[in-house]
Amino acid sequence: QVPLVESGGGLVQPGGSLRLSCAVSGRTLDYYAIAWFRQAPGKEREGVSCISATDDKTYYADSVKGRFTVSQDYAGNTVVLQMNSLKPEDTAVYYCAAPARSFCGTTWSVDSYTYWGQGTQVTVSS
Repeated sequence: QVPLVESGGGLVQPGGSLRLSCAVSGRTLDYYAIAWFRQAPGKEREGVSCISATDDKTYYADSVKGRFTVSQDYAGNTVVLQMNSLKPEDTAVYYCAAPARSFCGTTWSVDSYTYWGQGTQVTVSS
């Protein structure tokens, strides 16, 4: 098992920022890639960002490139998703997830991710 616990969601105005955290345990960051997904009401879950364990490579969906940044905080044993210039279409429940491997892979397939957190709500609205 790879426990994942998200925090940091909330309500923010368009153009604002939020910082999400995914708390992990033990040496998870050494062995598992960590990704962020989101799911808006009535829509499928979609990949947002991923960071590999092996080489710290990062990946972003086109919709968030230049606005979101993913990073590993080894001291705090967390993966952080810094979200800037937020838009109403960013509103969703955000999940962190881990595949059973150390690298992100070439697709955002939900089925390729084995472990999931419970999610945190992000609402962008004026």
